[in-house]
Amino acid sequence: MSFSEGDAKKGANLFKTRCAQCHKLKESEGNSTGPNLAGLFGRKSGQVEGFSYTDANKKKGVIWDTDTLFAYLENPKKYIPGTKMAFGGLKKPKDRNDLITFMREETK
Repeated sequence: MSFSEGDAKKGANLFKTRCAQCHKLKESEGNSTGPNLAGLFGRKSGQVEGFSYTDANKKKGVIWDTDTLFAYLENPKKYIPGTKMAFGGLKKPKDRNDLITFMREETK
């Protein structure tokens, strides 16, 4: 299973309730508990300046796009064993599609 277009409005709500505690979307907001997500799509894992990543994130070498995020967001600790991201994941494909649709626009 891979990414398919979702509902950005529902994705915005998911981001607010599940992600915003640790991640910011605008470059000017800097890093938080998690790395800033501005420019996420097309970026290699573990590369945000000023954020302290685990070696697992740095060495994974994944390029973030809709499909890699779709897989990662289902179960981050399974996708990158050793990540310090505490998020348990979004099990429903629809939720992941909605979130990614929202993030794709908001991280440009």
